[in-house]
Amino acid sequence: MDAYVKERADAAEGFFAAEAAGLRWLAAAAGARIARVVAVDARSISLERVPPGRADAAAAAAFGRDLAATHAAGAAAFGAPPDGWSGPTFIGSRPQPCVPTPTWGRFYADQRVRPFVPIAVRAGSLTDAEADLVERACTAIAAGAFDDDEAPARVHGDLWNGNVLWGRDGVVLIDPAAHGGHRETDLAMLALFGCPHLDRILAAYDAAAPMRPGWRERVPLHQLHPLAVHAAGHGRAYGHALVDAAERTLALAR
Repeated sequence: MDAYVKERADAAEGFFAAEAAGLRWLAAAAGARIARVVAVDARSISLERVPPGRADAAAAAAFGRDLAATHAAGAAAFGAPPDGWSGPTFIGSRPQPCVPTPTWGRFYADQRVRPFVPIAVRAGSLTDAEADLVERACTAIAAGAFDDDEAPARVHGDLWNGNVLWGRDGVVLIDPAAHGGHRETDLAMLALFGCPHLDRILAAYDAAAPMRPGWRERVPLHQLHPLAVHAAGHGRAYGHALVDAAERTLALAR
């Protein structure tokens, strides 16, 4: 098989194993197509090569329906790691915990937003006062302001446009930070950096698995995680965006 090989001589322990576990867990949902793992070791992972295709409306609609099926496959708990994996996952090169947690808000605040805030402060992307504002948003989230009756979804966890490959046979997903989370988080990530035919994706998703009222207003809440990650390593502009999302989240929580 023609394979694409990713290598990192400085890969953290479990880096590629976590990726492989996430890819296999997502693939087991039989929803969105996931790049097949050919081989994996401590310093590399080999994936099936995806022949390029067109980003057209039909492929986008199919992806929306398939993503809904992936989410519906569920997870054991919020924060649950992929089956067969007990360590952290990684977003980019940064580790992040995956500890099963009774509520989504507690998981999201403690394991997806808060870990990156002090890093962003040290990097100069956030001031101390801005970090306090983000912390206030996390306090509201952890207290349950946005908890609902949805079961943990099987989420990709890093679903930005760069991890959405438009292949010859439709969309193929790569590079997950897979875990049990809230399905709105994946959709908010798609919106953050733009994605071709996003409206078609969302419409097809909503037709297959109707979204809860107010989901569009909650997009800033679900973008806190990727914005915090980027503020930790990609500059002050992301710090500003993180603060804006935190302010919008606090307004929703009132």
